Amino acid sequence: MESQSLGLFVAFSAGLLSFLSPCVLPLVPSYATFITGMSLDELADHELRARRTALVHGLLFVAGFTTVFMLLGASATFLGGMMRYATTWLERIGGVMLILFGAYLLGILRLPGAGREWRMHLADKPAGYLGTVLVGVTFGAGWTPCIGPVLGGILTLAATRSSMGEGMGLLAVYSAGLAIPFLLSTLLIQRFLSAFRRMRGWLPWINRISGAMLLVLGVLMLTGQFTLLTAQLARWTPEWLSTRL
Repeated sequence: MESQSLGLFVAFSAGLLSFLSPCVLPLVPSYATFITGMSLDELADHELRARRTALVHGLLFVAGFTTVFMLLGASATFLGGMMRYATTWLERIGGVMLILFGAYLLGILRLPGAGREWRMHLADKPAGYLGTVLVGVTFGAGWTPCIGPVLGGILTLAATRSSMGEGMGLLAVYSAGLAIPFLLSTLLIQRFLSAFRRMRGWLPWINRISGAMLLVLGVLMLTGQFTLLTAQLARWTPEWLSTRL
């Protein structure tokens, strides 16, 4: 249970870092106007109708990419379950993959094909609410190189889970880390634009932080220390909190 809780914390943090990555954060205004069909001025309107439209389309967009990520999580757990007889080796291989992803984000390593963009594009948004869901599915099905290594790291972690429910839950939490700031940014678009102008210069550091997180997690998994860490954390966790995890 403690291992699962730590994994959920890592997944949410990874989702948040994915949102802050140079591949996603600058595109938030474009996605917001694309899925809602509204201009930035209309999105900034404080009228209830504008806010409701932005919220509904934002939630549908989130539902689209969350569905894709959860299915990927289920697939990763299923494939990992087929190798359950070699759990130790699976964890070590996963650790190596995480280290490679981390080294790539830190700029230490170049991975063949990682610089190519695999994201699918929609020239025009299909009409209606279903069209917004489709845009979310498209976003989830074809991520950019920046988000790919982080998502790949969480899928690697999902492959070590004991059930599909855990793997899907891990990716649902990852999606929440990506979705919550997206929805807030869409609803508060003027504040988002102001904050983005101030933090633009810090965006390259987001990749480095993501890489460092994956690198540390990979070393822990490779050396078998991940389980020991969760056991240590369990001893530090207050009893009233551990009973609710």
